[in-house]
Amino acid sequence: MLDESLLDTPDALAGADRFGLLRGVAESGARVRTAARSAAESGIPELTPDGRPRAVLVAGPGPAAAGVADLLRALGGGSCPVTHLQPTGVAPLPGALRWALPGWAGPLDLLLLPGPDAADPGLAELVEQASRRGCAVVAVTPAGGPLADAVTQARGLAVPLATTPYDAEFDVEGAPPAAPGTLWSVLIPLLSLADRIGLLSAPPEALGKLADRLDQLAERCGPAIPTYTNPGKTLAADLADALPLIWTEGTIAGAVGRHFATELAGLAGRPALAAELPEALATHRTLLAGALAAGADPDDFFRDRVEQPAALHARVVLLREEEPGPLSATRAAQALAEERDTALSELEADTGSDLEKAAELLAIVDFAAVYLALAGTE
Repeated sequence: MLDESLLDTPDALAGADRFGLLRGVAESGARVRTAARSAAESGIPELTPDGRPRAVLVAGPGPAAAGVADLLRALGGGSCPVTHLQPTGVAPLPGALRWALPGWAGPLDLLLLPGPDAADPGLAELVEQASRRGCAVVAVTPAGGPLADAVTQARGLAVPLATTPYDAEFDVEGAPPAAPGTLWSVLIPLLSLADRIGLLSAPPEALGKLADRLDQLAERCGPAIPTYTNPGKTLAADLADALPLIWTEGTIAGAVGRHFATELAGLAGRPALAAELPEALATHRTLLAGALAAGADPDDFFRDRVEQPAALHARVVLLREEEPGPLSATRAAQALAEERDTALSELEADTGSDLEKAAELLAIVDFAAVYLALAGTE
């Protein structure tokens, strides 16, 4: 259930925000500037690489590493293979996770470590593996921590993680897996590096425009802006009592869609399924005709509206990074949703660079996940 009245009560939202979720997402632009400054001070602009790596490997705990790998792959446009190394272990806790390099990894490859947790011994062991294989290593991690020391000893580059004072609020029992905005803290230095080695275009002026775009979106999606003109609140209200089927078109939108599903689970405790068009039309078709379909479980007249929540129905969230072209599956997606009487929300990025489009989609879905987390009730 969603308390929609809470969405338009800024004071109530602030009172429900125990972990600083709104501050975390609203200050993404500031994080971008701080992270870009940290990258510059670490010497990334002065690097003189011999050329592109054969492959980029990304490893780290929590959702940030997967998000970084996804976005680098999308923004790179296939210029270099990007692989996310999945950890193994008995629990998702520091000390319990281990990573292993692929058998083919060697001196031609680059290992990136978006490591908000500076004390994870599994990452330090991975750095030792990379050093023995001759892989170049770059980490974004808290300064002075064990991971930074391990990278420095391996003659890699350790970029200090950009943090905010309220990040400590997430280091308590019951807090979400990561603060909103952490992705930008680890991604921006790696974008600067990727620009330097020719994987993608992210010069300092582009990062400045990215930060400005995030500031503008924070104004559009802020708690003082009413739901009917606030894309973050509107999307959150759309997803009340719904199972989101996140359909994406384009590589950037695909990365954002998977990130959105992760944020809905980690911040709002909401299940969601992400799939790319046109395959989503086949893989999710049965969901629009089964028990989750709009007409599958008509409202029970005798249901207690206070104690018993409404039936959960699928709702399509269509994410696009540009206007539909002649080969777009958007019209087929809209037609299928209409045919199955399924509600549909659409989100399309405005014009701008690929970085700015990614920023717009990420900001809106992050705000939506935060509003769902704050306005959701048991």
